[in-house]
Amino acid sequence: MNKNKPHIAEFKKEEINRLKNIIQKYKVIAVADMTGMPSVQLQKLRSSVKDSVLITMSKGRLIKIVFDELQSKIKGLDELKKQVRGMPALLLTNDSPFKLAKVLKKSKSSAPAKGGQTAPNDITVPAGPTPFPPGPIMGELGQIGIKATVVDGKVAVKDDTLVVKEGQLISQQVANLLTRLGIEPMEIGINLLAACENGVIFGKDVLNVDEASYLNNLKLAALSSFNLAFSIAYPTKYNIKLLVKKAFLDSDGLANSKKILTSESVKKEIGKTKLETDALKNKLNLDENFFKVSENKVEKTSGSGDKMRKEEEVAQQVLKKLQDEKIAKGDHTSKNLVKDRDFEKEEKKAQEVLKKLQDEKMKKG
Repeated sequence: MNKNKPHIAEFKKEEINRLKNIIQKYKVIAVADMTGMPSVQLQKLRSSVKDSVLITMSKGRLIKIVFDELQSKIKGLDELKKQVRGMPALLLTNDSPFKLAKVLKKSKSSAPAKGGQTAPNDITVPAGPTPFPPGPIMGELGQIGIKATVVDGKVAVKDDTLVVKEGQLISQQVANLLTRLGIEPMEIGINLLAACENGVIFGKDVLNVDEASYLNNLKLAALSSFNLAFSIAYPTKYNIKLLVKKAFLDSDGLANSKKILTSESVKKEIGKTKLETDALKNKLNLDENFFKVSENKVEKTSGSGDKMRKEEEVAQQVLKKLQDEKIAKGDHTSKNLVKDRDFEKEEKKAQEVLKKLQDEKMKKG
């Protein structure tokens, strides 16, 4: 028998075996500090989560021994052991550690601080007005490192001030001031310290993340990545339709600015030319028959010499009137006249028609 080996009481051995057996049945092992947790509230919480969470308390030293003995079987217990403090408890579940944290957070309620208590979190006095008039309160605030001034006849805290760090004892003086300022930093409930899942340790700061803020951050990240991909024309299944539409609009705009005819822009040019032609006809007060001398009409013309002569005369009249109007125009800046290019188009059209008529005349002898 080894006399140097410390004797372990039988009840401690039984407790260690109990903890080892139940820990290995769950996927998530969490450590909490039950300091300041009223027994009545603990019983209510145990009852409300009994179907999904097992809450068991034990001595911190025994919990650390259990973690040491199970290190080879469960990853992460060596790191989780560092979180055991205060009045430790184990919270065992097969649910997500974040779901566990959410359930525990909902069960908490705030309470004023008392001298001698341990701060569960960093305690900060926020900047802003207080209900106190100038007086001794300013000196009391200064004694604990809070800078104060007077605004509109009331004492105001200049800057956010950390007065107690997490894990430090709260002095009676700080507790009294916090109570007077209406700050209730204590939480009545289970103080979840860390959780282990598949060898990964989730600390208190991660487990208590604000869901709304986290969701907003995800939305902002998604929007920023979408804007970046769109701005550098990086195609994804989410922006490909917009990229194709943008490319079409850009190419159409370029074709229009450079007068390049495409299957899309030619329709616009034809429509634009028709409008200009109609405007020219109205401006010159030409008979509708002048513009009916077209290529189709020339091709359909019969062998009648008189009819061809009439068509030729009409074409000559159109050409002459266009040329006369162009000469009479004189002032190129006049807003009451049709643009030069309108005359040039119609003049060219009339010349082409006249040439076709003359060629047809020559063929017929």
